Amino acid sequence: MANSGNGENTRCLAIDIGGTKIAAALVSVSGEILASHRVLTPATKDPEVIFSTLIDLIDLIDVVGRGGFVGVGCGGPMDEQTVSPLNIPAWRHFPLASRLRSELGVEVFLDNDAKALAIGEARFGYGVGLDDFVAMVVSTGVGGGIYSGGRLLQGRSGNAGHIGHLQVYPDGNACSCGARGCLEAHASGLAIERLSHKSASEASGDIKHEAAVALGRAIASVASLLDIEDFFLAGSVALGFGQTFIDEIQEVARANHRIDFATSIRVRPTRHGSNSPILGAAALGFSRVGL
Repeated sequence: MANSGNGENTRCLAIDIGGTKIAAALVSVSGEILASHRVLTPATKDPEVIFSTLIDLIDLIDVVGRGGFVGVGCGGPMDEQTVSPLNIPAWRHFPLASRLRSELGVEVFLDNDAKALAIGEARFGYGVGLDDFVAMVVSTGVGGGIYSGGRLLQGRSGNAGHIGHLQVYPDGNACSCGARGCLEAHASGLAIERLSHKSASEASGDIKHEAAVALGRAIASVASLLDIEDFFLAGSVALGFGQTFIDEIQEVARANHRIDFATSIRVRPTRHGSNSPILGAAALGFSRVGL
């Protein structure tokens, strides 16, 4: 699966890896999705099964060799060499980038999926022209990417933006990170399934309301801390629950933030909806090669 060496850098193989699904797409430098496929993330304890599924997906889309690089957004946390997504237990310190480089024979650029989402929103979405905003994935888990002063916040270890692990309820639900009361333990797809004993798509109005309150509280805290008023949401929960859900999140956020500088908190879906995460992975790749 080696690169054909054609020097084509105007298209990126974009990969988005989450606890529920893995998606791959060929994306042009202008943000056009030229081809795409997705599969369910295998429920397995074997890390190689998940990696093989990813490689099969790439083979299906048949894009390796058409471009010179790959952009990958993956759930975190992670470090420079490995990924340990909380919602993919089989991958603990898994050397994803190096394995992909070896398998595909092309350069691979990897970052947290929510940070990639923010890069995509800055390049292709509502973040164009904004110096300060937060992009959030509300899906199997909850993550965030933060732009402040026109720059993506990285943090000491590159893991800045883990808004899903803000504590919104003292002594609340147990979280996969080991703490209690995290946003992800109250508003993620997995948390909603545990609370309702149904799929997140079948959640009751009360469960949706509780999730909206938790998200609104977390957003209010981030707005207070970072002086940011624009929040863009993607992910199966945020988008699947619809505009009424997002409006309620905004209402709760504003009600929990009374300081003058952030009374106009705005919460809305990402510009490209369900395509935003894969466009984020592509934008990550383009940004790393200077396009």
